[in-house]
Amino acid sequence: MSKLPHVGTTIFTTMSRLAQEYGAINLAQGFPDFDIDTRLAEAVKSAATKPVHQYFPMPGYPPLLQSISRLIEDQYGRIVDPNSDLLITAGATQAIFTTIMALVHNNDEVLILDPSYDCYAPAVVLAGGTPVHVDLNDDYSPNWEAIATSITDKTKLLIINNPHNPSGKVWDLKDIESLLDLMNKHQHILLLSDEVYEFIYFSQKHLSIHLFDDLFERSITVSSFGKTFHVTGWKIGYMVAPEHLMNEIKKVHQFNVFSVNSISQFAIQSYLSSANVSELKQTYLDKREMFKSLLNNSRFKLLPCEGTYFQVLDYSEISDLDDVTFCNYLTKEVGVAAIPLSVFNKSGKDRRHIRLCFAKKTETLIQAAEKLCRI
Repeated sequence: MSKLPHVGTTIFTTMSRLAQEYGAINLAQGFPDFDIDTRLAEAVKSAATKPVHQYFPMPGYPPLLQSISRLIEDQYGRIVDPNSDLLITAGATQAIFTTIMALVHNNDEVLILDPSYDCYAPAVVLAGGTPVHVDLNDDYSPNWEAIATSITDKTKLLIINNPHNPSGKVWDLKDIESLLDLMNKHQHILLLSDEVYEFIYFSQKHLSIHLFDDLFERSITVSSFGKTFHVTGWKIGYMVAPEHLMNEIKKVHQFNVFSVNSISQFAIQSYLSSANVSELKQTYLDKREMFKSLLNNSRFKLLPCEGTYFQVLDYSEISDLDDVTFCNYLTKEVGVAAIPLSVFNKSGKDRRHIRLCFAKKTETLIQAAEKLCRI
């Protein structure tokens, strides 16, 4: 009998496969198609000649842990102990999965805000817990009243994602204050903050959980080098948690990963000394603005994109098709692959919204926009 009877192939794999089959431009899966920084490429080449081909320590390469600690202090003013509060992971998805497996017990409830990244709920089920889904508001802001009423004595964990994938929403200070109030009222709840797009925000600054002392002892924060340095195929990220939680997480990590790819760790450590993560948002802001201008003459309505490298389009004035069917039509007939948002809602709520990735070369975006504007 299947442990995940209702889980099939992810929408990302499905749409990317369909794009390949029909020769469509793939704006569905969230990966850049432009070159990485030449300095990072050189760091990889250099790493290959160094004696770094065997296991690194289970928590991570010590100089990399120290560099991450400095990065967090520089960006957020948060001082984390690299020896006890940090863990290098095989991507953010593994970090999330390992955290849930370590901290969620049988019959625990985990609050998930929909639309949500599709790895959250299956991990909760595999850990023996119960996912409790709460729909975000129609503008993709948190519905704090609905979240509060969903909390029970069994609630173990609240998972948040900010900046938000798939909507591109960035929480404002009022939302953070509501979160703080909620966590203060319910001291038994832990917080898992998925912040993989933390350095990709635009007019509104991303407010990391690292900024709030009251939450640190009950929070696990997940970050991604894959997203930050557009090396998604490297599958390398990291997490931050207080020692009492990290000890439990490491117990699981050592048996499902043990040690993350040594060359990737060494190369990123070398690169971090010259990298400037603050420059990242300007790169994607330029791409966002260009993509928006290219779609000005389309029949789509563009929703606000406050962060991430995703643009959500409302097609309700174009078609009455459900979003899954519409994305299939776009891929097969128009030649552009997109992601339907309803698949990230447990309720199946369909707002007639689709997600496109603009982390692409200029020529890719121009070609895709030309096709979309013909609809």
